[in-house]
Amino acid sequence: MSSYQTLTELLAKGLLPIHLGPVFQQALAPNPAAHLPDRIAGMLLGLAIGDALGNTSEGMLPQERRQAHGEITDYLPNRYAQDQPVGLPSDDTQLAFWTLECLLADGGLDPDHVARAFTSNGKIHGMGGSVREFLRNYKDRGRPWYEAGAESAGNGALMRIAPVVIPHLRNGGTGLWTDAACGAAITHRDSMSIASCIAFCGLLADLMRLDEPPPPAWWVERFVELAGPLETARYSPRGGAYADFNGTISELITALIPAALRDDLSALEACDRWYSGAHLLETVPSVLYILARHGHDPEQAIVRAVNDTKDNDTIAAIVGAAVGALHGQAALPARWLAGLSGRTRVRAGDEGRVQELVAAASREGGWQ
Repeated sequence: MSSYQTLTELLAKGLLPIHLGPVFQQALAPNPAAHLPDRIAGMLLGLAIGDALGNTSEGMLPQERRQAHGEITDYLPNRYAQDQPVGLPSDDTQLAFWTLECLLADGGLDPDHVARAFTSNGKIHGMGGSVREFLRNYKDRGRPWYEAGAESAGNGALMRIAPVVIPHLRNGGTGLWTDAACGAAITHRDSMSIASCIAFCGLLADLMRLDEPPPPAWWVERFVELAGPLETARYSPRGGAYADFNGTISELITALIPAALRDDLSALEACDRWYSGAHLLETVPSVLYILARHGHDPEQAIVRAVNDTKDNDTIAAIVGAAVGALHGQAALPARWLAGLSGRTRVRAGDEGRVQELVAAASREGGWQ
């Protein structure tokens, strides 16, 4: 059975809460660019770096973080490394790179293999309630991968989805969209989460083709073009200045981000306006606004995500994946690359594993 047949069957059974939008029939053009390995490496390392820079101050309000640490521009001391300032993973890096391990082993996405990896690879550091619910459903209750995901609009699928793009870059085709939908649904079986993951995968594939940063308006316009036709549910924010909003993520970012750009708000001002937590109505506007303002400067984009948001490790991981895909590994600061431990486990034991997986994923001629 093809992945598209699997998708349509799950949709027919009501197990994937999205519309079967036209994107599923749109073929991604092959990307033969010589710079593609550097862009793949940049995307993966940008994700890991953003997570590692942010996870030692995750959950603090930006004002509290600044009082405690000043402007964070490098790794903070980490208790899992004898309080040395090195880059260690949290769940963002762990789940993304465990996904990548499965992709490399299988030559593409096998959702059940990914689900097994999430439940058997050891402790997941800092995981949210939705991933915990998935673990109970899949491991303890024996539900299949397509029924185990939480009905949650949290950002726990978006933070780990980037590697799913890689097998589809060299040869193109329509498989990316199906893999993004199924990959997202493993842990978050929710309309906004699945649509956001599909849209972000599309953005990442686009960014790897570009020779220069897109204009600020592009980030929202392209995201909405991909996500809008898929969304089936309406949501309300948990707080912030738009607590009375009820609608889709595409409707929200169309209303918020162009207005914030016209008002020339800083990333801190804008993210404070709509609250920058782990709900996608907070995470996605924060990510897209930071990229619209700072996507031309990968270091500044990641620094702003780390310092100016509440769920800063996840927002920085997503921003890092995007600027890495656009600019490549060569544009990421050398000090961040050198200080990244490369663990996919929190405690010592697999140092350098991230770098090994990046090398395998970005190797010229791979994924043929």
